[in-house]
Amino acid sequence: MTLFNKPLMLVGALLTLLGPVAQAEVDAEVAKSIKARLEAGNPKATYGDVRESPINGLYEVEVDGGANTLFVSKDGSHFIFGDLYQVKAGGGLANLSEQRRTVQRAKIMDAQSVDDMIVFSPKGETKAHIYVFTDVDCGYCRKLHNDVPELNKRGIEVRYLAFPRAGLNSLGYRKIATAWCADDRNSTLTALKNRENVPLKVCKNNPVAEQYKLGNEAIDVRGTPTIVMQDGSVVPGYLPPATMIKALGI
Repeated sequence: MTLFNKPLMLVGALLTLLGPVAQAEVDAEVAKSIKARLEAGNPKATYGDVRESPINGLYEVEVDGGANTLFVSKDGSHFIFGDLYQVKAGGGLANLSEQRRTVQRAKIMDAQSVDDMIVFSPKGETKAHIYVFTDVDCGYCRKLHNDVPELNKRGIEVRYLAFPRAGLNSLGYRKIATAWCADDRNSTLTALKNRENVPLKVCKNNPVAEQYKLGNEAIDVRGTPTIVMQDGSVVPGYLPPATMIKALGI
């Protein structure tokens, strides 16, 4: 685990009254200097492009695929790690960092192959879809799976991605990989979640490890179920059908 994977609250000094700011192109030498200084400090992390931030004198740099953002001084010698908030003119706060992550997550999830997921689709019109990072041994994952018929009935398609909580060398991995390797993925996943005795069979080139990595590195999954809505917003846990339907605007 790198320094940048550890949660840290942004200091209150960043709760500054900010208006909409156009993203100006950063001077190439400044960007190069900032990235070089950061890479020297922590070469294990991966850094994205350098952008102007809404705060004068600070630059934004995404870390490890965009799950986190650094706010860096012009010479790269100092940074603040955390979320940037805006105090809105009409009152209340807006998490600008989470807004950016939401957009990025939506693009990332849209780019994934649905063929690699286990999908439960409505029989009629599909009005919305959700992505769910799931594990077969998780109680709330089972609870959510029991709601799938009701969600389908209301026009919500459920797209499952594998996230064995105990890691890729665990029994949980072998169980969930069995579902992805089955001829009938949907019924096998349901049987495993219902604790039925399913012979374990792990095939080569299954997508579980890739989806587990996606959850860890791009979506920042910290438990199961983790629901990614169509707009890229994340629900870290279970939602009852009525709340889910309302959140999706159906």
